[in-house]
Amino acid sequence: MRTMKEVHDETCAVACSAEIIGAKWTALIVHDLSEGPRRFSQIEHACPGISPRTLAERLRTLEHEGVVVRRSYAEAPPRVEYELTEKGEALLPIIEEMRRFGHAWLVPEHDHSQDEPAGQS
Repeated sequence: MRTMKEVHDETCAVACSAEIIGAKWTALIVHDLSEGPRRFSQIEHACPGISPRTLAERLRTLEHEGVVVRRSYAEAPPRVEYELTEKGEALLPIIEEMRRFGHAWLVPEHDHSQDEPAGQS
């Protein structure tokens, strides 16, 4: 008989995943990037209430974890975009299940199709 893991450390897959996706705003940032590359200001606008400092920190962490890639374009003015990597895209089924759970258990019932653009929460 298998016993439950006593310590959730760096050898626990759930703990490691939660370390990435569990920080406030991170799931929303990944969800927003599922629509394609975004500029900092676009992500900031999609997450009302997030501070620029927090957004920069989350993006840095996601980049460090290999979930997001930051691309700079030598234009005038310079342009920077963030995009999901293959690893980041592998998180999308988890984000989709969070959306389904939210609609089933947390968000009051009404016709969501009129509230949200296609592909949104």
